Amino acid sequence: MNVSISGHHISITDAMDTAVREKLEKVERHFDQIQSIKVILSLDNSGASDGGKKSHKAEAIMRVSGKEMFVQALDDDMYKAINEMADKLDRQVRKYKTKMESKKTQGAGRDGRYEELTTADAAPAV
Repeated sequence: MNVSISGHHISITDAMDTAVREKLEKVERHFDQIQSIKVILSLDNSGASDGGKKSHKAEAIMRVSGKEMFVQALDDDMYKAINEMADKLDRQVRKYKTKMESKKTQGAGRDGRYEELTTADAAPAV
């Protein structure tokens, strides 16, 4: 898995880098077919003019075969935003994996509804 971490209006410390990589290990445990994850940590000052606090944003773009997933989390603390971002990504991965497994078990052939239609059509008319 290729993980790239970048910062926008913020410098990435070793602690932030370690926190992101540790949280993403949990995502990788649930789904091993991840091609790459790009994480962007940023400082959003737009709320500061309202007398509010500066908002930390953690975004992730994850690529798996045939799909790209995006998550974003905002919080007053960067580490809380990282945790929330990883949790959201984990939920999306589990949902995607469940959907893929259900498609695999359903099969590419005909389902039960087709069999019901053909037996109903084949019944002799009285």
